[in-house]
Amino acid sequence: MSKISKGYVEIYTGNGKGKTTAALGLGMRAAGNGMKVYMVQFLKGDFTGELESVKKLEPYFKIYRFEKKRDFFWNLNEEEKLELKKEIKEAIDFCIDAEKNNKCDILILDEIMGVLSNKILEEDDILNLIEIKPSNMELILTGRNVPEKILSKADLVTEMKPIKHYFEKGIPARKGIEY
Repeated sequence: MSKISKGYVEIYTGNGKGKTTAALGLGMRAAGNGMKVYMVQFLKGDFTGELESVKKLEPYFKIYRFEKKRDFFWNLNEEEKLELKKEIKEAIDFCIDAEKNNKCDILILDEIMGVLSNKILEEDDILNLIEIKPSNMELILTGRNVPEKILSKADLVTEMKPIKHYFEKGIPARKGIEY
């Protein structure tokens, strides 16, 4: 039985930092209220600190990754791209099962828009996930360049807009801050 009476579709997008962090914060808050949270991370094979943090919130909050560690999509050869597409299909099937069987209160698809931008999935695949979402489940989508059709289906859209960023000064991503 879900702890949410009415679930909505939320999108965290934009070119600024904080999309995953916002989704994690929401998930952490929900877990603290006894809700079950699944976060499926796409296009993230490297270690990130949230993997360890969220372990401390189990069984309420779990992060799932279906992809093995590899280079950026644009650096992959055709065989590696096909393998990645199979892994992402497995992740999407997992999300569909979570929705159809109401396995969690909140389902987060982290960096799903990157999957769309790289043409690994079609817009209709995401629209289907929105369509089949149970009415008592919150669905969170993150990533840049959200297509208009998907934006129109969302109940809440937050755009992270960079005003100033230390990356511009050549400061690399920092452990515990960016990953």
